Amino acid sequence: MKTEIIYLAGGCFWCTEAVFQSLQGVISVTSGYMGGTLQNPTYHQVAMGTTGHAETVRIEYDSKIISLDNILEVFFDTHDPTSLNQQGNDVGPEYRSEIFYVDDTQKEIAEKSRAEYQNKLGEERKIVTNIEKALKFFPAEEYHKNYFKEHKTSSYCQIVISPKLEKLKKIHRDKFRT
Repeated sequence: MKTEIIYLAGGCFWCTEAVFQSLQGVISVTSGYMGGTLQNPTYHQVAMGTTGHAETVRIEYDSKIISLDNILEVFFDTHDPTSLNQQGNDVGPEYRSEIFYVDDTQKEIAEKSRAEYQNKLGEERKIVTNIEKALKFFPAEEYHKNYFKEHKTSSYCQIVISPKLEKLKKIHRDKFRT
């Protein structure tokens, strides 16, 4: 096993967490906050859009089973990386698209992945995903953890997360747990 960590912000962390928990080779996913100035922010502080934090997931994965390239491929297909500070009905800087890398190798892979996805989209739609060095990660409050697993029957999970997972399973069937 070769364990690595990457931090991704792609809108609501409930959705992002559910997607990456479903992938083969992902060991753990933790929802939280990164990229802001306030120490130990709360969900309500981050939701005000003034702390500079993004809803972020910390993904621990076995790079012998799933590569960072594969994780980033799923990441770009999971959300709209051309939408500035908005994913669906979620609006604000806390819902921005961002990759927080932990070393230069991850930075290079992230830049290459973003460029490849931009080529795939063409010139008409510009990717706004930031790529920044990982800062201090603040885990979210307990009630945000494993949200989809714990609340599958909630309307948000049924309307937003479940259809997203079904779509991604069709695109990335080989990467999902069986």
